[in-house]
Amino acid sequence: MEIKIVRDTARPKRAVYLQIADQIRDAVACGQLPGGARLEPIRALASRLGVNRDTVSLAYELLVREGILEATVGRGTFVRAGRAPRTNGNPTPPFAPLVERLLQLDRGRPSYTSVDGAIPLHALTPDPSLYPIASFRKSLDRVLEAGGSDLLVYGEHQGNFALRDAIARRLSAHGFDAQPEHIVLCQGASQGISLAMRLFAEPGDWVAVEEPTYHNVLTALVALGLRAASIPMTEEGPDLEVLERTLARPEVKLFYTMPSFHNPLGTTSSMNHRRALIDLAARLGKPIVEDGFEMDLRYTGERVSPLAGFDPHGFVVHLFSFSKSLFPGVRIGAVSARGRAVEGLLALKNASDLSGAMILQAAVADFVSNGAYDRHLTRLKSTLLERRNAMLESLEAVMPEDARWTHPDGGYQLWLELPADLDTRNLFGEAKQAGVLFAPGYQFHHDGRPSNAMRLTTALANTDEIRRGIDILGSVVKRHLPHARQAARDTSIHV
Repeated sequence: MEIKIVRDTARPKRAVYLQIADQIRDAVACGQLPGGARLEPIRALASRLGVNRDTVSLAYELLVREGILEATVGRGTFVRAGRAPRTNGNPTPPFAPLVERLLQLDRGRPSYTSVDGAIPLHALTPDPSLYPIASFRKSLDRVLEAGGSDLLVYGEHQGNFALRDAIARRLSAHGFDAQPEHIVLCQGASQGISLAMRLFAEPGDWVAVEEPTYHNVLTALVALGLRAASIPMTEEGPDLEVLERTLARPEVKLFYTMPSFHNPLGTTSSMNHRRALIDLAARLGKPIVEDGFEMDLRYTGERVSPLAGFDPHGFVVHLFSFSKSLFPGVRIGAVSARGRAVEGLLALKNASDLSGAMILQAAVADFVSNGAYDRHLTRLKSTLLERRNAMLESLEAVMPEDARWTHPDGGYQLWLELPADLDTRNLFGEAKQAGVLFAPGYQFHHDGRPSNAMRLTTALANTDEIRRGIDILGSVVKRHLPHARQAARDTSIHV
């Protein structure tokens, strides 16, 4: 097959190995490379393309991890049998290449199905034992009795006014001067992300994203036909020098960021960093999509205003969600914007769905307004603080001396970086069999690169489970560390 490498320095560059992987992936998806087909040897393809052998090797390794290729020592690299769509005698037409990419992304993620009793340190689903079911049922009963059938028909596209007003009041308490007319309700933060991206970018455009970032955002970019321009993270937040160079490119249309309780890092940027970020965006005329999905979950430290609170010009589109602070099944989020951006969001939402579930929106409005939500948050945040402390203490006790981890002030997640010799993908299977699950770091990178890090969460596991899970994880890490370091020494000798 023909592979073309783009080396246009005037555009944001996609790594050469990713360009190779993309084209092989598309060839498999459309049937050009059928199941069982043998790929060109690494040395031969590298010579033909004029690239380093390691570049082709990285492309092949990525596709092997995604389950598209399989490699056998001594035989070569092949398309995994059954990968290509059948065109003869199959009544199902082939999927679009974009859909095949989504399926491949999903197959490339770790499988969390496990032996019974595995400790879930990987999940961001809130603990069902903490859901305020009884008090929320009272809110449902009240609004249904008062609203009756009016709550069971299609609602306005912008969503329930009482809930928009309640959210606006909460945002204002966080330092963001929002009004109900600035807010569009949506089906959780996921739909909000999609709406905000589509507001500013079209297929083929680039979006600046933090590295690492929320893996479902990377999926959303693929689904929208957008490309990720990665911005490395520093201790202060996204690297502003790299961000400025990236946003200055005309193909990069916006920046997606999580300044508070970052997923997966768990970190929060400072007020000074936020002001500098807003100034940068305003100077370059590029919008920011701020994901505040856990903004109500601060359990220690001083509150920091959202980016939108530092934005006098309306460059920030802010996302809010009840999925992590209440429960995910409510499927209610909010997008806050100014001026014509609100009109654009409403037009996109009208094209996406007719309306949200009005009865749930009304019930959440009642739940927030009568104080039940804040009472729930008080209990939830106390529990999360206990769980975070248990995790930090356990990590300190069992992890290698040169391991590092973040110390979140809120939310569910922290980021553990192990010694550089380790790739957490290689630890996952053994940890799973030993009875603990974690989220390997590679899935939070736009290119799926090997990572010595992992995301750990306090969402589902209680304090005792957290302590046991970290003990198990520490044992797995210590067993792998000598082998990883020996392999690294062997590699350096051969190089």
